[in-house]
Amino acid sequence: MAGIKDVARQAGVSVGTVSNVINRPDLVSEETRARVQTVINRLGYVRSESARQLRAGQSRIMALLVLDMCNPFFVEVASGAERTARHAGLVVTLCNSAQDPQEEADYLSLFVEQRVRGVLVTPADPTGRNLDALRRNGIPFVLVDRVAVGATECSVSVDDVAGGLLAGRHLIAEGHRSIAFIGGPPLKQVHDRRVGLLKALAEAGLPSEAMVELSVERLDVAAGRDAGARLLGLAPRPTAVFCTNDLLALGVLQAVFSAGVQVPEALAIVGYDDIEFAAAAAVPLTSVRQPAALMGRLAAEMLMEETASHAGDHQHKQVVLQPELVVRKSSLAAR
Repeated sequence: MAGIKDVARQAGVSVGTVSNVINRPDLVSEETRARVQTVINRLGYVRSESARQLRAGQSRIMALLVLDMCNPFFVEVASGAERTARHAGLVVTLCNSAQDPQEEADYLSLFVEQRVRGVLVTPADPTGRNLDALRRNGIPFVLVDRVAVGATECSVSVDDVAGGLLAGRHLIAEGHRSIAFIGGPPLKQVHDRRVGLLKALAEAGLPSEAMVELSVERLDVAAGRDAGARLLGLAPRPTAVFCTNDLLALGVLQAVFSAGVQVPEALAIVGYDDIEFAAAAAVPLTSVRQPAALMGRLAAEMLMEETASHAGDHQHKQVVLQPELVVRKSSLAAR
């Protein structure tokens, strides 16, 4: 592979002149630029980005570590972050922890080794201990879909208690007095959505026992199908179900459809995230919408702001966005 010295030798100029042609062309005469560019094209010279980063002391790579790359919610988050980073001349590397704290720790260690510019992360480890690797090595990070505790880091999240409250109020208004909650992994988002549902029950004067809890190990369609099968076996069976995310809700919908149970006539279903597939389901799914792309954009902007500031000048921010209930057929009682 041709190097910058090869270009300089064949163009009859210094290495510094070649560097200027690539990085600061306004400093080089038009004739010299043309001669150097001709040699670059003939040799197929490609600038070494890693060498450039080493000299500049800062990477152009921003890492994004999500819980589940198969979940369209995180695809939207990534899209918002990627568009923002690209406009700033940065690249986003997307990685998947698969809701596994050990995989998360491995990726964070890799980011430290690669000296990435910063990390956007939705933690898989509920204790947050894995993030210490970034703190120890001075790599800035922003929590996505998670509230930061204190003012030691930036975060962008959604008020999940409010989201659970919206879902609970809606189902209660539709006449339901026994509501299944399908959650599972020990994530703060799951906990807060459950708290919101309990608040809705208390607000309506209903006992906490009106919530029937079904736990799952993962937040995906397969887990939703399994939870749906267990739900159908309950006696008495709740008349409505609130799922921690839309993938679970779609799995429940598949399970009850297979059993011939009518939605929403025999069972109302509400999901969370409002992914694209929610509206396209066999029975369009009511869901609590999170502004996923906006979360990604804001998180990327915060990270770029922090990495561009001088030490001690950056003010950490914790942005909490509000969810919105999108009502569709899956939860509407017959009128």
